[in-house]
Amino acid sequence: MEDINSIKITMAQMMENFTKDMAHFQGELNKQAVVETSPPTICSLASQFHAFKTFTVQALQVLQCQVETIGKVADQIEMDSRRNILLLHGLPEENTEDTAAVITKAIVEKLKLSEFTSSDISRCHRMGRLSAPDRPRPILFKLHSAQVRSKIWSSKSSLKSTGVTLSEFLTKARHEAFMAAREKFGVAKCWTWEGSVYVLGHDGKRHRVVSCKEVHGIALARCTVSPGQATAPKAAVAPQLRPKSSRRIAAAGAAVAKK
Repeated sequence: MEDINSIKITMAQMMENFTKDMAHFQGELNKQAVVETSPPTICSLASQFHAFKTFTVQALQVLQCQVETIGKVADQIEMDSRRNILLLHGLPEENTEDTAAVITKAIVEKLKLSEFTSSDISRCHRMGRLSAPDRPRPILFKLHSAQVRSKIWSSKSSLKSTGVTLSEFLTKARHEAFMAAREKFGVAKCWTWEGSVYVLGHDGKRHRVVSCKEVHGIALARCTVSPGQATAPKAAVAPQLRPKSSRRIAAAGAAVAKK
């Protein structure tokens, strides 16, 4: 995904530089192209320049769309590899702890899933570096079964008022989209489900987004909705709370999920 992002940045820079150069060249050409006195070669050059400019802009736009498409596919593949991974935040941390035992105890006692055992866990570990003793690192754990994962996720409302939260291991792009949505629409109107970000827009409709671009699109759509057209918002699923430590989690990358 980092390679895809770098390509996107390069494409944007190419388009910007091309636009500047073409604007400068067009300005110089206009200075010489006086209708009454310009020789035929100048007029022909202006026509050829316009055709070349149009072709180049269209080619860059096609390439940019292709890069964005590849980026979306890569992001979806990365998210699929994280499907059975969840994050637990707020569990006290000890130097000689058994992480699997800590997770099992939390799920059995706090989520009331008595049938859950440590054998359901494929692997688990704390994420990031310990910054302060009173700020325990979140625990990443991967489950063998998608069914067990669904049971745990469906029971996360039991964690309310416990100081412990459960979240999905989103890709960097989706994490950024989630944070942008929370900032624009509020925490209560944003949540995640099966790796996708959902937003209750100003139009009262529920939107599924996976990128910041899509979040901005929903925000801009507010301008086209008149007060009389706005509908009563639907009841939103309980939002997924993401602590500050989640900013470090999103940067972990796909390498963690592929181990």
